[in-house]
Amino acid sequence: MENELKHSPLVAQLLGSKLLSTHLLRSLFFVIGLSLGVTISVYYKSFSFNYLQVILPPSPPMPPPPRPWIQPSLSGSASSYTQQPLMHNMNDEELFLRASMVPKRKKFDGEHVPKVAFMFLTKGPLHLSLMWEMFFKGHQGLYTIYVHTHPLFNWTVPVNSVFYRTRIPSKTVTWGRASMLDAERRLLANALLDFYNERFVLLSETCIPLFNFTTIYNFLMKSKQGFVGSFDDPRKVGRGRYNPKMAPTVTLSDWRKGSQWFEMNRKMAIEVVSDTKYYPIFSELCRPPCYNDEHYIPTLIHKCCSVENSNRSLTWVDWSKSGPHPERFGRAGVSLELLNKIRFNCSASDRLSSYNASSSMCFLFGRKFMSDALRPLLQIAPMLLGLNSSQF
Repeated sequence: MENELKHSPLVAQLLGSKLLSTHLLRSLFFVIGLSLGVTISVYYKSFSFNYLQVILPPSPPMPPPPRPWIQPSLSGSASSYTQQPLMHNMNDEELFLRASMVPKRKKFDGEHVPKVAFMFLTKGPLHLSLMWEMFFKGHQGLYTIYVHTHPLFNWTVPVNSVFYRTRIPSKTVTWGRASMLDAERRLLANALLDFYNERFVLLSETCIPLFNFTTIYNFLMKSKQGFVGSFDDPRKVGRGRYNPKMAPTVTLSDWRKGSQWFEMNRKMAIEVVSDTKYYPIFSELCRPPCYNDEHYIPTLIHKCCSVENSNRSLTWVDWSKSGPHPERFGRAGVSLELLNKIRFNCSASDRLSSYNASSSMCFLFGRKFMSDALRPLLQIAPMLLGLNSSQF
């Protein structure tokens, strides 16, 4: 009976129809699924990315890279010290802030020795650089040099020069204006970044050394005071420049005058670069005929460091002739007799023995020597600096 049903034509026909319907349904479902997939894919590609872009918050910007700065060399002996490049990307605010946070004093061992920072504030070339080359030769590791020039000055220095890589980021300076203070503070701040600079000397392109390096270095390192001219001048060029609007922060009794060309210890230098109390007042209220370079630092040092200051400068200049500018010395005016007179022939009040009992010196540096004085200065230098022919 079962065999008959299996081979019945009617049963076979029914089974075939059923299989056909099943295949048709599967095909239909496949086509519908494929169509839906293609539609969703096209929709996703055309819309979903834009939609996500709208609803998702933008990615936060990447922080700017840190500004590079010069890490002082803290290893190696004095003989192996290599001066680092002095250019950096810090603005003045960043530079002054970093310099104000450096140690006020550092302990030195036999491997690391204190150094003198020689800071040159100049408009352009150092016309007397050959004499300074003779002065510095053989004393690497005991000094650093910093040069502030006009920013547009094209200065080329040989690799073997002591002035190679000594130029700092500079800005335009106008005599008597706050930009002069900015330049001085910029020099001090750069020098403070070297932890081993203990004394700081401000010089111009017309300055010369009056003694050899060892004599000047030893005197500065033995001195317990700084040398910033700071005195009360009752004349019109002193108290007469005071602006009453500076009170009460700066009173007339605080007001001081002095030479721009100073020598400081580390504590005094940090006070100058970190000052935010007096600088804005001088910048705004001391303008020609009030000259910032003659009053700001003398007044500031009087307020913060009077005990540590000698109230005099170590740089000689000739004010014997009346007028707003000191005497200048060119080729015809330079002689060994003149320089020895500057070095040793002075009043008791100008003699440096008050700060070093063994010293008979009057000044360590001279100023206002013009470019044409270089040739006679180089002829005198061996006697002046105690050099022999093999040293230059």
